[in-house]
Amino acid sequence: MSITSRKSLSAGFSLIELMVTLVILGVLVTIAQPLAKMTVQRSKEQELRTALRQIRTALDSYKQAVDEGRISKNIGDSGYPKSLELLVVGVDDIKDPRHGKIYFLRQLPRDPMFADNSVSPQTTWGKRSYASSREEPREGDDVFDVYSLSKEVGINGIKYREW
Repeated sequence: MSITSRKSLSAGFSLIELMVTLVILGVLVTIAQPLAKMTVQRSKEQELRTALRQIRTALDSYKQAVDEGRISKNIGDSGYPKSLELLVVGVDDIKDPRHGKIYFLRQLPRDPMFADNSVSPQTTWGKRSYASSREEPREGDDVFDVYSLSKEVGINGIKYREW
């Protein structure tokens, strides 16, 4: 055989080399897929933490404004807002001589664990009234706290409802 004919025989990949390459790629994809799912879940959990913190801070700020006498309160009311929308649309500041409004949120964040994107952000959250217990949250005359309606469990082993 001449030198040119040997080069042409060894110029391509053998079937075994191609099979080994495909097996290696398959193993890499199998390893990468759970890592990608974990990254997506971790990102959604961070969004949930941020949204819960924003809403709870706004609820506490509303209560503080009531306690300071900036928002009118009826006898027997807890001092928490009647709905989550009040945090966004604002309430009249009765101490302001120009009768301005107090806003607590620019917009209400959605629960990132809620699957249906077509519903309003307010309906994505479970709402707990001041009169209900933490173990059995129920809606009532006010919004004391919010929680995720998801039945899934987080990476930390705690249900999203309990965050």
